[in-house]
Amino acid sequence: MKSIHQVFLLTACCAVLLTACNGTDTASPKQAQAASAAVNVSDADTTTHVKSALNNEPGLEGLDITVVTTKGDVRLTGAVASQTQFDAVLTAARAAEGAHSIHNELTVKQ
Repeated sequence: MKSIHQVFLLTACCAVLLTACNGTDTASPKQAQAASAAVNVSDADTTTHVKSALNNEPGLEGLDITVVTTKGDVRLTGAVASQTQFDAVLTAARAAEGAHSIHNELTVKQ
């Protein structure tokens, strides 16, 4: 009888340990897919996406803005004519695929 209790106790402990060690991912499938997609975008592709976003945004096409991407971090340099353009550039760059963070070095022409 004592050995049955010991086997039962050992089995219960093993089950608890295995359950506790079995880490589960709390991210939803959509979040996991979005995270992996963002990680898999190359820097060159991210730069292209940002430049396309800027050229497709009304009022921003043709601006002389340099876009450099390093490990998903986008650096914007150049000059814009107004605060409205400044804000629109940042919004478009943030929405571009693959852009993790935006380092803004834009200036507003006086």
